[in-house]
Amino acid sequence: MLRSVVNRKPNVGSLRRFLQTASVGTSSFAPPPTFQTSTLSNGLTVASEVIPGTKTATVGVWINAGSRADTPENSGTAHFLEHLAFKGTNRRSQPHLELEIENLGSQINAYTSRENTVYYTKCLSKDIDQNIDILSDLLTQSKLEDRAIENERHVILQESDEVDKMLDEVVFDHLHAVAYKNQDLGRTILGPRELIKTINRNDLVNYITTNYKGDRMALIGVGNVEHEELVEKAKKYFANIKPSEVPFKQNGGDLPIFYGDEIRIQDDSLPTTHCALAVEGVSWSAPDFFTASVANGIVGTWDRSVGIGSNSPSPLAVTAATGGPDKTPIANNYMAYTTSYADTGLMGVYFSAEKDADLKLFIDAVLQEWARLKSGNITEEEVERSKAQLKASLVLALDDSTSIAEDIGRQLVNTGFRLTPEEAFERVESITKQDVVDWANYRLKDKPIAISAVGNVKKLPSHEYITKGMSL
Repeated sequence: MLRSVVNRKPNVGSLRRFLQTASVGTSSFAPPPTFQTSTLSNGLTVASEVIPGTKTATVGVWINAGSRADTPENSGTAHFLEHLAFKGTNRRSQPHLELEIENLGSQINAYTSRENTVYYTKCLSKDIDQNIDILSDLLTQSKLEDRAIENERHVILQESDEVDKMLDEVVFDHLHAVAYKNQDLGRTILGPRELIKTINRNDLVNYITTNYKGDRMALIGVGNVEHEELVEKAKKYFANIKPSEVPFKQNGGDLPIFYGDEIRIQDDSLPTTHCALAVEGVSWSAPDFFTASVANGIVGTWDRSVGIGSNSPSPLAVTAATGGPDKTPIANNYMAYTTSYADTGLMGVYFSAEKDADLKLFIDAVLQEWARLKSGNITEEEVERSKAQLKASLVLALDDSTSIAEDIGRQLVNTGFRLTPEEAFERVESITKQDVVDWANYRLKDKPIAISAVGNVKKLPSHEYITKGMSL
């Protein structure tokens, strides 16, 4: 995973049981899975949630350290380290490791985001002990051999080439760079190519010793798991991990500074133009996190390939689909998004359009839609529809042990607590039209705006023009 994905995983637990009971006309919740947490003496959090009736489990380690923990001199180290985790340990050679996982039938994976590094497996519950042993080995005993480093360097450079072809990734990387210039959130996850070429074993070892600390890690088990057994396995396999010498604070405890600025890359070879607008958004634990999601739901999303739009309940979708000459589309797609971090966030609209499209038409439509939210010219029906869509998306995003483990792990390491499904549901239900209007005036009115665009950016209105539109 190369970034914190837009609108990907709000910090809530699974609500599927509510919809299941509601769909058959029952009036009460089904019994919730058992969720428990414990903390070891080295600060490591152990959390489990039982899913009755299953014989499998997802177990993994979530670490509060991603590309934000890189330094300007070794940007890309966190991601580089993830690649080397499966290349052999002091106890297991790479062939031994691969064969062991194959023999167990486990599914093992890892990813790096801007704030987290994650290693997890999905396995039969009878094999939990061996899978945790493997995870511990990968985290604490990786060999980091020079030959493996050089081999993976070439792989990562190829990955960088592939990412450069993914224009949405490019646009959002540039957006972070301009909105959080000269700050840890402004760096890419892969790192610049010139630094990928220079990262060495010392960089990797220093990253581990600096960031892999007990109080910044959580062992999560979801499915057919016993909490006390999971705690004992955590003591057995992770007791050697040290706690931080001083309590860890993201960015040293200082809040990131959001800059209203822009980056435009003219590329006449591209058939389409891609653009992202952003204001400073909400953190994972912000009290208005769910209100932001409801507001974004009102703005909506649209894709020309789906073939709908003129009858959409979203005014912006209607404009995107029919606002051009002879009622033709003025964009190929758009998405209202929110990307959250532990202490800040980005929110806005991402869109793409044909290279000769009049982008001012769509920018004006976005500014008018934000103005509509601020003025209160929205209906109760729109708010309730967005709330229903949000609840459904939460359910659909958490439909197995792996997605639930991801939700628990991210919450615990990024916020220090887990919001229960019932709490999440109540917060969404309590949001009113006035809450959305107040939120829009707080987050959108006269705020600095960051802009990232690639393609025929000559068609894009000036930053000054767009900033002036934020006062509507």
